[in-house]
Order: sequence, then C-alpha cells, then structure tokens
Amino acid sequence: MDLFESSGVDASGVPTSERGPLAVRMRPRSLDELVGQSHLLGPGSPIRRMIEPGSSSPSSIFLWGPPGSGKTTLAYLIARAGERHFEEISAVSAGVNDIRNVIAGAKYRLAARGRETILFIDEVHRFSKTQQDALLPAVENGWVVLIAATTENPAFSVVSPLLSRSLLITLHGLSDEDIMTLIDRALVDERGLNAKVTITDEAKTQLVRVAGQDGRRSLTLLEAAADGAALRGSSAIELIDISQAADGASIRYDKEDHYDVISAFIKSIRGSNVDAAMHYLARMLEAGEDPRFIARRLMISAAEDVGLADPSALQTATAAAQAVALVGMPEGRIILAEAVAHLATAPKSNRAYTAINEAIADVRAGKAGPVPLHLRNDSFRGARDLGYHEGYLYAHDFEAGIAPMEFMPDALIGRHYYEPTDRGYEANITQRLTRIRSILEDDG
Repeated sequence: MDLFESSGVDASGVPTSERGPLAVRMRPRSLDELVGQSHLLGPGSPIRRMIEPGSSSPSSIFLWGPPGSGKTTLAYLIARAGERHFEEISAVSAGVNDIRNVIAGAKYRLAARGRETILFIDEVHRFSKTQQDALLPAVENGWVVLIAATTENPAFSVVSPLLSRSLLITLHGLSDEDIMTLIDRALVDERGLNAKVTITDEAKTQLVRVAGQDGRRSLTLLEAAADGAALRGSSAIELIDISQAADGASIRYDKEDHYDVISAFIKSIRGSNVDAAMHYLARMLEAGEDPRFIARRLMISAAEDVGLADPSALQTATAAAQAVALVGMPEGRIILAEAVAHLATAPKSNRAYTAINEAIADVRAGKAGPVPLHLRNDSFRGARDLGYHEGYLYAHDFEAGIAPMEFMPDALIGRHYYEPTDRGYEANITQRLTRIRSILEDDG
C-alpha cells in the first residue's frame, strides 16, 4: 500500500481524514498556502524549483529549523509536485532494517515504473552513524530523494558524507504575524473550524505568545481552546480557554506589558532585588516571552549595570544565552534563573556604560582632533619621514608596563571618562587606575 494512504494523506500529499487534528487538516496544499519562510521561496530558489509544476528530479535536502516551522509540509509539497511516491519514517522508532526495506522498494519502483520515491525522515539527528551510513548508497545513486528534518544543527548531528550529498535548507520560527495568519485561516476555512467559532483579540494575542513561533502548536491549542469554549456553551474563544488549553494561567500580557515587565525586570536586577527579578522572569516565561530575548537583555544588564564590579557577570549572562539556545524550554528557565540570581546579587557599577556615553558625546561635539603623530601607523614607506611613530614609547620597556606619554588628541588632553567605583572587583581597578594616571600625567 502506498504510504500516503496508510499515513492518512493522499497521493498528492493532502490529508484525507476530515477527522484528523486541526494542524493536519490545515496543512498547506500548495506554496500559495504556505505561511512563513519567505526567504526560501524567491524566484529560482531550490525549494521553489522542486515544488513548481514541471519540476525536475529534486536534490536530497536537510530541512533544519525549530518545531512547527513547516519542515513536514515542505516534504509533502515536494512529493506532490512530481506525483512521487512518498515514504515517511521516524528516526525515533525506525531501525536499519526499516531503512533497507524502504530503499529496496524504492529501487524496484524506479526500475519497474520509473517512479521516484521521496523518503522523509523526521528527527534525523536521532539516527546513529550506522543508520545514517545505510542511507548513503541510496542517496548517492538516486534510488531515493532524501528529505530529512531536524531541529538540531546537521553539522553536529549528521555524518559528513551524507550531508555533503544534500542541500541544507534552514527554516526560521514563524513570526507573530505568521501565527496570526494561521489562526485566522483555521477559524474560517472549511477544513478547519469553518467559521463556527470566533476568538477575542485578547485570547488571540495570548495564543500567539504561548505558541512560541510554532505553527503546529498554535493550531493544536486553537482546537483545544475551541473545544473548551464549546463545553462552556460559547462559540467565542476567550482568554480562559487559551489558559486551559495551554495548561497554565494566562496572565494579561499585551504589547504594553511586554515593555513594562521587561523594564521592571531589568530595574529589579539593577536594584539588587533578586526576588522581584525572579517574579518578573516567571511572568515573562509563563506569558510565552521568547527566552532568547530575555537572555539578550541579561547580557546587556551584565555590562551596563554590573560592569567591572563583577566581570564574571557578563560571562554568566553570555553562557546563559548560549545554553538557552541549545537546551530550549522548559529547562532553559533554570539557566535563566541562575543568571538572574548572579546579576541581581552582584555588586553594581555603571561606570563603563557612562564612560563610553561621555566619550561618544565628545566625539559628536567635534572634540576629536588628529591622532598624535607618535601613535600613528608607520607601516608604509615614508611614514617615518612624516614624523609618524617618532617619540613612541614601548610600554613593556618600563618597569610598571606603563609608557609615560600622551595618548589623547590635543583637544582632549587631561579628559577622563572612566571613573571606577570602590565596589566589588572595581575597587582594585580604582587603586591601579590612580597609579596609571599618575604615571601618564606626570610631566616629569
């Protein structure tokens, strides 16, 4: 039996069951219905060449992107374009024998009927090296067209020989506008909710947030919320229905709240109130705020508010941002909480922040002037004849490692920007900077 039939989709890749989940029923049937990924669909792009009518034999491809970004949909559309046979296996449950059986069938189909086979493998990063190696002959000889989907970077999870024989297509998470489009379409489409229910603006905004750039999740939650509204005897989806569908309390969190809560979050860290900072972190996470956005703001806070009073704070914030991107949610909340605790309880200094602001203000005010001759680049012929480098003192030739000469342009001689505090590690800098400036500014 054709796998399209056994998996609930017809030979064109369109779901046949009207009783399937909303996300399956609403799967796009053409490029025109595809939402998001506009960067992949320009004229002449590999994906468009594979899907448009009259397309030639497609290349094997790896689709790398977050959950719900359209990887499976693109596989169906490519299969539909050439009326190709479609086989789908999951790397979670398939073994080497399953792969070999699919390849054997594909070879027979190609030889007997000249019909190509699309082999779609979901979560291919879960395949072992042996399982991936089993695919190599089929891909290299064109017995199957491999379309492999993964949420992890194929460079680290796929064997090089297999990756080198395929195109790598990177998908992005759906934008808020994309999710809105999916919701609006599902509400009225006859394959979806067929205009039998509506949704309030507040509920829709919350649904977009909790969907987290995941199109499939947005439709799954929409369907569950519609069922919840029906149980209440209502045809309108409200905030409480989204809350129950998402298995959590949906707090009010619109665009204004987005700015207000992040402001309170950063100000709580700056004010060293770790408990308030944790509260606002929890509010953002529960409201579906992008954890990567929170991590970016922590890096800024580490540099702006903690500064050199605790130089390790920026290291913690940066590590947290990288870890959250790798781990994702819900475990990412632990990483963010650790970074918040570090920053909120650390000694604070904004002196590096104010130093660069004052320096930029002087530059914008025209207080710059030419670079002193002894500091200029002298690597070109004739530079020394112009006086470049003359009078330059090499810092390592001096006992303190400090060259007693002028570094500022004439217009700014004696101008100080960075004035460290006596808090945390910066207290050590204060002592050392006092000595440095006494040497640099000593006329003797």
